[in-house]
Amino acid sequence: MEGCLYPSFFSMKNYRLVQWDSFKLIKKEKDWSLNLIITSPPYNIWKSYETKTNLEEYLNPYRNFAKDCFDKLSNNWSLCWEVGNFVKNWEVYPLDIFFYEIFKSVGFHLRNRIIWHFEHWLHSKNRLSWRYETILWFTKTDNYVFNLDPIRVPSKYPGKLHYKWDKKWQPSWNPLWKNPSDFWKTIEEDRNTLLWDIPNVKSNHPEKTIHPCQFPIELIQRCVLALTNEWDSILDPFAWVWSTLIASLLHNRKAIGYEMMQEYIECTKDRIKSLEEWTLKIRPLWKPVYQPTWKEKISQVPKEWGNDNIYNK
Repeated sequence: MEGCLYPSFFSMKNYRLVQWDSFKLIKKEKDWSLNLIITSPPYNIWKSYETKTNLEEYLNPYRNFAKDCFDKLSNNWSLCWEVGNFVKNWEVYPLDIFFYEIFKSVGFHLRNRIIWHFEHWLHSKNRLSWRYETILWFTKTDNYVFNLDPIRVPSKYPGKLHYKWDKKWQPSWNPLWKNPSDFWKTIEEDRNTLLWDIPNVKSNHPEKTIHPCQFPIELIQRCVLALTNEWDSILDPFAWVWSTLIASLLHNRKAIGYEMMQEYIECTKDRIKSLEEWTLKIRPLWKPVYQPTWKEKISQVPKEWGNDNIYNK
């Protein structure tokens, strides 16, 4: 497997994948039995796995679903809800705005609105191209689990000193590195300063499967590390090809997933088999995003453009 180590006590018995309706199945989980719910629901944008409807009809089932999520989570734990935009008649409706109201109304507390930025996606003709989605991190109570150390990133200015008060001239940075921001983008600079850069899963991504809008495992790993402890229970109610399962098992968590479509169930079984055999390809955690150089063909100005183009002016 590319760039990722399995834990020594890795177990394939720590998961449960169920093919059934997510809105019905979550009611069967025991109250207070889950430590993290993390998912990305359908966006109502004409994908093969959904039937497009008006915005209100799309949102209605999630009102009761949000209450079910609240009931099933233990008191000190979290929900991460990753969404993009709904578009109708070329007008954009940011789904996180609507879901915030839904989850807030049942008692959840928003801790971060995390921006997941990616460099490449579909290009738009009549508005700016869409290059980010959002993760709403909610907690059930004000007393919640947050493990910062596993997700710290290098300090940009490790030699910086305090300039006043009792700590004047003492180092102002944490030797364990710094708290990453809520803007998750991945770049590597000369100082090896890493920001969170997580590319979306497209055709040349090592994790690519049949799903058109697949979760990158790296994205989930960071939430798993920060918001759960070993052997905690994680639910993905819209499992798709179940990147959540893989991220959870890699870090010794128990995973539960719901999925309706048989083709995704079969794809998940193949991924699990590869995981058992240690052959599953995964983009390594913390790996910088590839940046082409000017000398490479794909970063050169096409000769078909001629000399009269912006790059030659």
